[in-house]
Amino acid sequence: QVQLAESGGGLVQAGGSLRLACAASGRFFSRYNMGWFRQAPGKEREFVAVISRNGVATNYADSVQGRFTISRDDAKNTVYLQMNTLKPEDTAVYLCAADGGPYSSLSYSRPQPYDYWGQGTQVTVSS
Repeated sequence: QVQLAESGGGLVQAGGSLRLACAASGRFFSRYNMGWFRQAPGKEREFVAVISRNGVATNYADSVQGRFTISRDDAKNTVYLQMNTLKPEDTAVYLCAADGGPYSSLSYSRPQPYDYWGQGTQVTVSS
């Protein structure tokens, strides 16, 4: 069992930066691929970024490529999302998730394979 708790959200002006953190409790954090998703009101949950269990591989949604960076610190059981050059369209609730399955381009961008989810943290970008 893994419990996830996001932090670091807030209100920021367009062009600004935020760093989200997702702290995991429970055992074997290093065995999970970790993903970030976001969900805006009235919209479906959207993939943002993923990092493999060994930290070697990362992938991003086209909409955030070059602006966001995902990283992990297994010693702290924490995954991060550094968000730069924020835009109003980045406004959403950001959720982290843990996937114990294989790291695959066929699955990491879909919510269904993820086993555990946090409650989310609100990010609001003003224009």
